[in-house]
Amino acid sequence: MPRALLLTGDAAEELDTMYPYYRVQEGGWDVDVSSRTRRDVQLVIHEFDPNSDAYVEKNGRKLPVDVPWAEVDVERYDALIIPGGRAPEWIRVDADVRRITEHFFARNLPIALVCHGAQVPAVYGLLKGRKTACFPPITGDMENAGATVIDAPDVVDGNLVSCRGWPDMPQFGRAMMELFSKSVSSGSA
Repeated sequence: MPRALLLTGDAAEELDTMYPYYRVQEGGWDVDVSSRTRRDVQLVIHEFDPNSDAYVEKNGRKLPVDVPWAEVDVERYDALIIPGGRAPEWIRVDADVRRITEHFFARNLPIALVCHGAQVPAVYGLLKGRKTACFPPITGDMENAGATVIDAPDVVDGNLVSCRGWPDMPQFGRAMMELFSKSVSSGSA
């Protein structure tokens, strides 16, 4: 059975995390959640409030962690998922997060980026020359990292599938599973 690694941390957006987590399982994949420690991750819910200039945040569910970043054996996994929220801002500074992310890019394995998730590979220079979707306010960050930002719910560029955020999940979920399934059937996973 193919296996995906979901790379996350506290303050990951709940829908950005849980939708792909369940969708890959629905598609016949195992998925392991990886964070700094084995402590459950505190997810957050982002909502848009007409009385706020930015999204508002409240605590969401807790997500159990299967393996800490430092213990991830990247050879066990066929695909990578990096959800959005605020987690990408701080997980990207960890050396093991870099090791894990670079492995999937170097081997052309499927990678799913949701919303702010694009911040992780961007900081390592891995989106240079690539097409990606992202949460619109970080478009400049992605362009400064050398990416071409496409304003669409399901951007596929080779082994990379991305979206702008949780409202894109129906289109993104289909594109993600097509990419993941294609990689397994072609033997690249």
